[in-house]
Amino acid sequence: MPVQSDSEVPLEIGHVLFMDVVGYSKLLIDDQRELQEELSEVVRSTEAFRTADAAGKLIRLPVGDGMALVFFNSPEGPVQCALEISKALKRHPRIQLRMGVHSGPINQVRDVNERTNIAGAGINLAQRVMDCADAGHILLSKRVAEDLAQSRQWQPYLHDLGECAVKHGVSVPIVNLYTESAGNPQIPEKIRRAQQERASAEATRWSPIFRRRNVLIASGVLLAVALAASLFIFAPSPSEKSVAVLPFENLSAEKENAFFADGIQDDILTSLAKIDGLRVISRTSVMGYRGAKASGNLRDISKALGVANVLEGSVRREGNRVVVAVQLIDARRDRHIWANRYDRTLADSLGLQGELAAEIAEALRVTLSPDEKARVQTKPTGNTDAYVVYLRANQIQRNPDTLLEDYKTAERLYRQAIALDPNFALAHARLASTCAAIFHFHEPLDAWKDKARAEAELALGLQPNLAEAHLALGQYIYWIEGEYDRAVQEFDQALRLSPNNAEIGELIAAVKRRQGHWQEAIDAYERNQKIDPQNANIVRNLVFTNTALRRWPDASRWAAQMRAMAPASLVAKIQSGYVDFWWKGETHLLKSLLTQVPAGTDPDGVITSCRWEAAMIDRDFAAARAILQNSSVNEISYTNAGATPKSFLQGFIELAEGNQAQAQKLFESARSSFEKAVEEAPSSADRHANLGWFYAFAGRRDDAIREGRRAVELKPESKDAVDGAIMNCYLALIYARLGEKDLALPLIERLSKTPGAVDSVDYSITANDLKFRWEWDPIRNDPRFQKILADSATAEQSGSPNP
Repeated sequence: MPVQSDSEVPLEIGHVLFMDVVGYSKLLIDDQRELQEELSEVVRSTEAFRTADAAGKLIRLPVGDGMALVFFNSPEGPVQCALEISKALKRHPRIQLRMGVHSGPINQVRDVNERTNIAGAGINLAQRVMDCADAGHILLSKRVAEDLAQSRQWQPYLHDLGECAVKHGVSVPIVNLYTESAGNPQIPEKIRRAQQERASAEATRWSPIFRRRNVLIASGVLLAVALAASLFIFAPSPSEKSVAVLPFENLSAEKENAFFADGIQDDILTSLAKIDGLRVISRTSVMGYRGAKASGNLRDISKALGVANVLEGSVRREGNRVVVAVQLIDARRDRHIWANRYDRTLADSLGLQGELAAEIAEALRVTLSPDEKARVQTKPTGNTDAYVVYLRANQIQRNPDTLLEDYKTAERLYRQAIALDPNFALAHARLASTCAAIFHFHEPLDAWKDKARAEAELALGLQPNLAEAHLALGQYIYWIEGEYDRAVQEFDQALRLSPNNAEIGELIAAVKRRQGHWQEAIDAYERNQKIDPQNANIVRNLVFTNTALRRWPDASRWAAQMRAMAPASLVAKIQSGYVDFWWKGETHLLKSLLTQVPAGTDPDGVITSCRWEAAMIDRDFAAARAILQNSSVNEISYTNAGATPKSFLQGFIELAEGNQAQAQKLFESARSSFEKAVEEAPSSADRHANLGWFYAFAGRRDDAIREGRRAVELKPESKDAVDGAIMNCYLALIYARLGEKDLALPLIERLSKTPGAVDSVDYSITANDLKFRWEWDPIRNDPRFQKILADSATAEQSGSPNP
């Protein structure tokens, strides 16, 4: 019998139910055989199975510890079968089964034994959907759920879980199917754990909000929720020459090619961003609109993003061929402006993004300068293999939920792309940015620092007018060398080459803030919002910057906007609560918002810490003690400053209540953690400040003052207006706790008028911090302190607290 080639194997759409038994491999062989027989009997007894089998529309495939059923009659077949199996298994409690369903292309082939077998993307993805499940779950791919959602019968039972990471760095959208009598309503452990990891990682990544607190949770949630159309309050007025490039639809048979479709969209967006005559909405603000074409709501989307025009597209990749279809729509008038379809080899598609950008600009009557035309039409590489690897790396690096291991995966992929094409300047630039981010946010090791600089300089040597190369060098200079003027020079050059790049604008604003140019920073953030209107991180920075200036009404307004954009965000809740305390001297809102945090959500102990501190501000020491006793965390992880043992917080309570001896015992048990943190990072100003803060409460005068002053030396205000002010806040509290009034009071008076001397912890210098926090009690009755307090309250309420 002749062998049938892959190209001759007919493709069909199969509806696959993939299932396996949890814990199967741990059973004895006899138990495994009995359980398989029992499960097979349950499956064969279902009506959905019998109906499809009788009609010849079913293929059965044993797969080790479970089986796959492929239905060819209806997408409802495997779903109905799964529900019947789930109900029947209530009478078979020892069978802990998980199930996944997907519809996709299937090959029917003959195996070596001349039996019908199946293969193809449909069955592979069904297995990956199932791999995300725990016992009792019936998980569906997004494709199946969308088909079922067309019927009222199924809609109440479909519960979106977001994306689940499976093999090879791929993420698949997952929907949980359950009813009152079948399925498992709990969030699968794999998805829940990934959410917690992202929450913890994002808390660390966005550490500038709070000196000690890691509170920015789930940036992916921030961005996804921010795309609810009813929440778009700050969308700018559209101009005729404005465009949003929505995520491209992946039409490839292999759904893993989603990264390729995203890469094409990102390349087009990046090329358009280089055109000064256009206003191009940033990637962050458009990525939540995946599938927007199907919604038919382009007018609302354009209004939310503040643009007149929307570009939609699709990508189909089949082997070495790429088909890209795009259409430019005047969304306000629901009018097609321009459309095109490109069917090319992968090699011929490498310059497609520049060609498209030029045609879109022409359609919108924007004339490109010779330099812009040259930049837009420059091919990133001539090596197709290098380009595909680069696109995969870029998708990982630019994902809002990127963790340390993801960064390292991207770093390896960029190196692979460069190995395939050593002259791939854009890959060198992205590699430099990745290494700088790893050093800055995760691992401050010389290897990352050296690689970041070397790759940025190499990228510039290959392509001097590459915006991404100037961006990468600026990130290195800013994050690693701390040379703000030089960093701004690089960022300015990058922005000149790519005027719609919101990432560059954000970094410029952040540097301006470090330089003490606070109003310039606010202006820069607000300008950036025009090209990135749904980026919750920009709003977060506007909250923080107005907070640093003690502009409580403005800070409160932005905080409310952040909560509206991201109601699930912990940082939105916590920062809103603190702003209300600073403004009104009340903890009611903070406590109320903390009650909205789901049970079990406490990344790095930050929720425990905030609840404890709210009780301490109110001097409700019994409540503070109960919060710590009821918390399962043993230490609170604070950004840059290391971890604080729970025993130290317990010592605070004892000290506040006057139990000096018990407090010192608790402090002594915590001492090694603070000292070890400094030993691990002796050049960290934060860790020296934290150690001095600890010594002050522990009563070690000379050690406390030494460490506090060392922190100020390492990070003076003249060098860093943000962190430098905080280091002096630490020192002021150290002096106050030690009763050094003549040292503390002049410093407190100055800091009460200094922008940036505001933080969500006890050393913060605001009128209500000084008024309510017990930590300032040693100097509270001094007339000079009372005058500072009165003057601060008057200045802050008048809206002009800073000179």
